[in-house]
Amino acid sequence: MIVFSKYLVPKGYVGIALFPFVVLRHKGFKADTVLVNHERIHLRQQLEFLVVFFYLWYGVEFLYRLIKHKNRRLAYRHISFEREAYTHENDLDYLRTRPFWRVLRYL
Repeated sequence: MIVFSKYLVPKGYVGIALFPFVVLRHKGFKADTVLVNHERIHLRQQLEFLVVFFYLWYGVEFLYRLIKHKNRRLAYRHISFEREAYTHENDLDYLRTRPFWRVLRYL
């Protein structure tokens, strides 16, 4: 389900996946199929990690990458969940064929 809120989406971003919602900053972004697909990949990841463990893993991995790269944007882009989503965001059929826990390939 897609919802819109400029308050829930962090500054500098246009969308975020907060299970079970894809939250977009503005209604105009709903037409961006690549963005919506990216966020839906995150929803699948969240389901596989029982939601709570997704957020825990995401946070710990972000901190690890931040210490390693000393750059917030680079740390974010190297999180395994983001690497999978960015790699496959243009493949609109990806979620139909994606194996369970595919994100583990990106660790």
